[in-house]
Amino acid sequence: MTKEFLPGTIGGIIVVLLSVVLINPTNTFMTTGTQMILLVAIVLLFGLFASFVWREKIQDERESMLRMHADRVGFLAGTMILVVAIVVESLRHSLSDWLLVVLSVMVVAKIIG
Repeated sequence: MTKEFLPGTIGGIIVVLLSVVLINPTNTFMTTGTQMILLVAIVLLFGLFASFVWREKIQDERESMLRMHADRVGFLAGTMILVVAIVVESLRHSLSDWLLVVLSVMVVAKIIG
Protein backbone atom coordinates (compact mmCIF):
# COMPACT_ATOMS: atom_id res chain seq x y z
CA MET A 1 0.00 0.00 0.00
CA THR A 2 1.46 3.34 -0.98
CA LYS A 3 1.85 6.27 1.38
CA GLU A 4 -0.81 8.33 -0.43
CA PHE A 5 -3.53 5.71 0.15
CA LEU A 6 -2.66 4.95 3.79
CA PRO A 7 -4.40 7.97 5.45
CA GLY A 8 -7.58 7.42 3.43
CA THR A 9 -7.61 3.72 4.22
CA ILE A 10 -7.06 4.31 7.93
CA GLY A 11 -9.78 6.99 7.94
CA GLY A 12 -12.23 4.64 6.21
CA ILE A 13 -11.51 1.82 8.66
CA ILE A 14 -12.03 4.13 11.64
CA VAL A 15 -15.35 5.36 10.18
CA VAL A 16 -16.53 1.75 9.87
CA LEU A 17 -15.41 0.89 13.41
CA LEU A 18 -17.13 3.96 14.88
CA SER A 19 -20.30 3.08 12.94
CA VAL A 20 -20.29 -0.41 14.46
CA VAL A 21 -19.83 1.07 17.94
CA LEU A 22 -22.67 3.51 17.29
CA ILE A 23 -24.95 0.64 16.20
CA ASN A 24 -24.26 -0.78 19.67
CA PRO A 25 -24.30 -4.52 18.83
CA THR A 26 -23.43 -5.58 22.40
CA ASN A 27 -26.28 -3.55 23.92
CA THR A 28 -23.92 -1.72 26.26
CA PHE A 29 -25.19 1.39 27.93
CA MET A 30 -24.45 4.44 25.80
CA THR A 31 -25.37 7.93 26.92
CA THR A 32 -26.64 10.61 24.58
CA GLY A 33 -23.38 12.52 25.02
CA THR A 34 -21.36 9.51 23.91
CA GLN A 35 -23.59 9.08 20.87
CA MET A 36 -23.12 12.74 19.91
CA ILE A 37 -19.34 12.46 20.23
CA LEU A 38 -19.36 9.35 18.03
CA LEU A 39 -21.56 11.08 15.45
CA VAL A 40 -19.22 14.08 15.27
CA ALA A 41 -16.20 11.77 14.97
CA ILE A 42 -17.87 9.80 12.16
CA VAL A 43 -18.75 12.97 10.24
CA LEU A 44 -15.24 14.42 10.59
CA LEU A 45 -13.50 11.17 9.67
CA PHE A 46 -15.82 10.61 6.73
CA GLY A 47 -14.93 14.09 5.50
CA LEU A 48 -11.24 13.16 5.75
CA PHE A 49 -11.86 9.87 3.94
CA ALA A 50 -13.87 11.62 1.20
CA SER A 51 -11.11 14.18 0.68
CA PHE A 52 -8.58 11.40 0.08
CA VAL A 53 -10.91 9.60 -2.30
CA TRP A 54 -11.60 12.85 -4.19
CA ARG A 55 -7.89 13.64 -4.57
CA GLU A 56 -6.96 10.26 -6.07
CA LYS A 57 -4.81 10.64 -9.15
CA ILE A 58 -4.87 8.09 -11.97
CA GLN A 59 -1.42 7.35 -13.39
CA ASP A 60 -2.17 4.87 -16.19
CA GLU A 61 -4.89 2.80 -17.88
CA ARG A 62 -4.57 -0.07 -15.40
CA GLU A 63 -5.31 2.21 -12.45
CA SER A 64 -8.22 3.70 -14.39
CA MET A 65 -9.73 0.25 -14.94
CA LEU A 66 -9.20 -0.71 -11.28
CA ARG A 67 -10.87 2.51 -10.14
CA MET A 68 -13.85 1.96 -12.44
CA HIS A 69 -14.20 -1.62 -11.16
CA ALA A 70 -13.99 -0.47 -7.53
CA ASP A 71 -16.59 2.25 -8.18
CA ARG A 72 -18.95 -0.26 -9.77
CA VAL A 73 -18.55 -2.76 -6.92
CA GLY A 74 -19.05 -0.04 -4.31
CA PHE A 75 -22.17 1.30 -6.01
CA LEU A 76 -23.72 -2.14 -6.43
CA ALA A 77 -22.92 -3.13 -2.83
CA GLY A 78 -24.45 0.07 -1.49
CA THR A 79 -27.60 -0.18 -3.56
CA MET A 80 -27.98 -3.89 -2.77
CA ILE A 81 -27.85 -3.20 0.96
CA LEU A 82 -30.38 -0.39 0.56
CA VAL A 83 -32.78 -2.61 -1.41
CA VAL A 84 -32.50 -5.35 1.24
CA ALA A 85 -33.13 -2.75 3.97
CA ILE A 86 -36.18 -1.44 2.07
CA VAL A 87 -37.61 -4.96 1.73
CA VAL A 88 -36.97 -5.83 5.40
CA GLU A 89 -38.41 -2.54 6.68
CA SER A 90 -41.43 -2.92 4.37
CA LEU A 91 -42.11 -6.38 5.74
CA ARG A 92 -41.95 -4.92 9.27
CA HIS A 93 -44.38 -2.17 8.18
CA SER A 94 -41.94 0.54 9.28
CA LEU A 95 -40.33 1.73 6.04
CA SER A 96 -38.16 4.81 6.52
CA ASP A 97 -38.38 7.47 3.83
CA TRP A 98 -34.62 7.99 4.15
CA LEU A 99 -33.87 4.60 2.64
CA LEU A 100 -35.89 5.45 -0.46
CA VAL A 101 -34.33 8.92 -0.71
CA VAL A 102 -30.77 7.56 -0.43
CA LEU A 103 -31.42 4.85 -3.04
CA SER A 104 -32.97 7.39 -5.41
CA VAL A 105 -30.10 9.86 -4.97
CA MET A 106 -27.51 7.13 -5.58
CA VAL A 107 -29.25 5.98 -8.77
CA VAL A 108 -29.72 9.53 -10.09
CA ALA A 109 -26.09 10.43 -9.28
CA LYS A 110 -24.91 7.32 -11.12
CA ILE A 111 -27.01 8.23 -14.17
CA ILE A 112 -25.73 11.82 -14.17
CA GLY A 113 -22.13 10.74 -13.52
